[in-house]
Amino acid sequence: MIFRRLTRCHASSARDHSWRSLEVPLVPYAGWVFLSRNISRLLYWLQLASAAACVVLSVTRLAQQDYGELKLHQAENRNRRPALNVFYGLALAEALLFLAERAFWEWKLSRCRLLEQVSRECGLGPSGVVSIRRFFYDAYSRCVNGSIFDGIRMDLVSFAEELLGSGSRDEQLIGASILLRFATSRRFKEATLRKVGTSAAAMERLVEMLDWKSPAEVEIRRAAAVLVSKLAGKKQNVLRVAGIAGAMESISSLLYTGRAANGTRPEEVTHRYLIADRADYEYSTFNLLGLRILKKLSNDHHNCGKIGKTRGLLPKIVDFTGEIGHKLRRRKSGGAGSEFEIQEAKTALQALKMLAGTTGRTGELLRREISEIVFTVSNIREILRHGEEEKALEMLAVEILTCLAMDGEVRERIGATGGVVRELLRIFFSGGGRQSLEAARVEAGEALAMLAVESEGNCRRIVGDGEDVVGRLVVAVEDGVVGLNACRILRNICAYGLDSGHLRQGLRGVIQAFPTVFKAVSCEEMKKLEGSIGLAAQVVRLMSHSEFAEELERAGISGTELIQRMVLILQRYNNPSTMVPRIRRFVIELSIWIMQSDEKFIKLFDDFGMMRELSNVVDTTSDLECFIVFSGSVGLSRHRTSMSSLVDTALQFIKRAESTH
Repeated sequence: MIFRRLTRCHASSARDHSWRSLEVPLVPYAGWVFLSRNISRLLYWLQLASAAACVVLSVTRLAQQDYGELKLHQAENRNRRPALNVFYGLALAEALLFLAERAFWEWKLSRCRLLEQVSRECGLGPSGVVSIRRFFYDAYSRCVNGSIFDGIRMDLVSFAEELLGSGSRDEQLIGASILLRFATSRRFKEATLRKVGTSAAAMERLVEMLDWKSPAEVEIRRAAAVLVSKLAGKKQNVLRVAGIAGAMESISSLLYTGRAANGTRPEEVTHRYLIADRADYEYSTFNLLGLRILKKLSNDHHNCGKIGKTRGLLPKIVDFTGEIGHKLRRRKSGGAGSEFEIQEAKTALQALKMLAGTTGRTGELLRREISEIVFTVSNIREILRHGEEEKALEMLAVEILTCLAMDGEVRERIGATGGVVRELLRIFFSGGGRQSLEAARVEAGEALAMLAVESEGNCRRIVGDGEDVVGRLVVAVEDGVVGLNACRILRNICAYGLDSGHLRQGLRGVIQAFPTVFKAVSCEEMKKLEGSIGLAAQVVRLMSHSEFAEELERAGISGTELIQRMVLILQRYNNPSTMVPRIRRFVIELSIWIMQSDEKFIKLFDDFGMMRELSNVVDTTSDLECFIVFSGSVGLSRHRTSMSSLVDTALQFIKRAESTH
């Protein structure tokens, strides 16, 4: 038996790997004669010599036909000649087939370079020849030791998965390299990820490799991280990856955020002698891969809960947003910034956005945990201040604030962080026609509207932050890009800030938006219609009854036309709508104020069938209309006045008018 062992040699000028076979003496202290390589060559040439001798002997005997004297009358000699011809013919055929096979494979391997061709077609590169040769040896061994079908059923992906479970570091690297090549190949990617994703042993091994921190295993670890990132990108694998015991802890180990007293990462000391020239690149690569894995896993609601429960993981993610604000400031002043660091911060922000936007009770807990990290909001503020040139980062930062502001306690915490409201207002009022800038303005409006919900303190901060914010918001109501959000901001400020005497006087300027708002009541676009009616229901609270009549006249709208439109809206939305869940509430709020302003309007409401529509609202009211903020299908903040109370009030006005007539 020939013993061979593959070992890896590091090239001095490159990081590619090559393998050579170590010689194993079959007999100790026997010298070069009994080296495995020499004996292998000897047996190889003996095979060729024996086959050649068989050909020569068979041809000679068949040509001479000299098989001795044959006595045909003897029964035992009658078939000797044909039998010997058949024997020598079969021997000749066997020897020729053997020599032809040897010649064919020598031609394919030496001249046509079959292994190099297979490696090239599989995308394994020049170093993949060793992997292909090893694969063929294993397949041949299975055919010899078992059944031919064992070798036929073997493929490179299964072969690589087996090598991952090996105890040899070299074999683990071969297996990880093959899977990495196939998983990043356009031709083989889908089939490879599907096969690996259904192998629990392979996935567990890859996740385990993420936690390997030995300097000699850095390449295996990087390949495993890329593979896990690819696997996590498939919807069917998201739960499988996160379901592996210790998976979140292993992924967390990829993230390096701490620094030693001298400014270097503590882990760099361990790796310094092996990869000192590439330490920063290695850590940036691992950080980015770890953040990408977390971002992909965050697509699933259950995984978000696991990420939040993993000790120390959320603070690590937040840490990657910490220094980017200062780096953006230096870049703005002419300094250079690392693209890797910006990419890290962007991926961390994407992960935070998905975690903060998680629906249900899990999302509620995550938003509080994220906001309780003392650096979260201040880091986002720095990104807003210096992110003009990186609109993607600025947009993500605003979206995170919008998600976090869904929680009442977090809302106050964000508003109390100095400069956040000011930066949001700056983005909201910024000019320009670029699409990315307009998207940032819209999202800033969403954040400001959310911060103003049930928060008198934030309402004061918005109104008092800058010169004539109310006036600028009134002008923005007519803006085609942010008009809807301007309505929402003003509506929430009026709804939750009028209890303050100081704010009430400052909000008188909102009356200037009255004509625009009431003209929009005739709009067919659902969200704009809801926003306009919601603002109208609050604007009238700032007016006296005489001012209301004057403003209607200035807007060119008759009371009859307005009331008819209100009843038609209730007819159109005869059931709660998930797209505009508060539109019926706003219509009823505005109707109640109008009926209070003048009794003649009560008669008009009754004439247009308001009683019938209110009765329908009573029969179709649901919890959907009782909440201000939603997280998925879960309501987070209830309206101060219930829907049933509003309907009862409106019905009392109409019934009282009917009784008097």
